[in-house]
Amino acid sequence: MTHDSDNAPITGQADIAWLRQLAEENGTAPMRGASILLAAGLIYGLTSLLHWSHMVGVIPAPFTGAGMEWLIATGLFLIVNFVLILRLRRASGVRTAGQRAIATVWAGVGIGIFTLFASMLAVTIRLGADQNGLIFWLIPSIILVFYGMGWSVTAAMLKSGRLWILGVASFIAAPLLGVLAGTAAQYLGYAAALFLLMALPGFLLMRRAKQA
Repeated sequence: MTHDSDNAPITGQADIAWLRQLAEENGTAPMRGASILLAAGLIYGLTSLLHWSHMVGVIPAPFTGAGMEWLIATGLFLIVNFVLILRLRRASGVRTAGQRAIATVWAGVGIGIFTLFASMLAVTIRLGADQNGLIFWLIPSIILVFYGMGWSVTAAMLKSGRLWILGVASFIAAPLLGVLAGTAAQYLGYAAALFLLMALPGFLLMRRAKQA
């Protein structure tokens, strides 16, 4: 006696995983990769505080001159990011379409920010460092706009009102940092934004994922 493949009994780990994925697609699976957001918020938030300390004279210029602290922070983040991605790939569990979309949008945010800095470097080489002042002061605002887009998509995929607040807050923070352009207070405010809109949410989402 033969059976239609659609009516065959479900056996094997692949079928069980498929059922789990269907269940999680319709549920509220926790966000994966929040540890990367936590790392980015902490590393660049602390670097912003370091930059502010240099601008107000707390730390001598030789230790933070020529923007080297940002290059060092980026190198550190790339190493941490690589380690965290390896850990996420080894972790068990089913990845939903929503989680894949969230991972893609945050990867796009990271690539967009990297491309922004590459473009700034090209402008500096082409026109000289003196021509790059306006772009330099726009960096915190532009990055907050990127974060606002990332949180907005994440909120939509997870159907979370709280994450929508993070998206809106990021968009509001961007022009506020622009108002502070040219002052040391801009980087103090930027550090606060990174801690509150990246590091803290990343920590809370990571804790939720562990409890799920």
